[in-house]
Amino acid sequence: MASIYSCSECGCNLNLKTTHLYPADFYFEAGNKGSLSFALIDDTKFSFEKEDKLRPFFETRNYWGIQRNRTKIKCNSCGFHVGFIYDDGPPLTETPGRVFHFGPSQAIPRAPRYRFKTKALRISTET
Repeated sequence: MASIYSCSECGCNLNLKTTHLYPADFYFEAGNKGSLSFALIDDTKFSFEKEDKLRPFFETRNYWGIQRNRTKIKCNSCGFHVGFIYDDGPPLTETPGRVFHFGPSQAIPRAPRYRFKTKALRISTET
């Protein structure tokens, strides 16, 4: 049984595959509450908008930053905001950044993580 994820606003199929879904117990600095995280998405179903904020934000208890760079994900058919792209996915390479306790986003190059709000997705099952 496979899940079909569609936009809750317009009902358009977003072509998100459950095989690209991160496990529920996988920890991310940006949090997991009320969201689903994917490793890969179909770029033709979404539009992207850069967002740069210059105010304090907290990633973990011991790490905070001033500037947050992230990208909004919007449904291509209706323009509804469905999630964000973060750079806190699995590490791309093994680097010594963890040994010296540098912040996760600056020291270790990471794969993108596509985080979708559960309220923005309509989930149905296909048999």
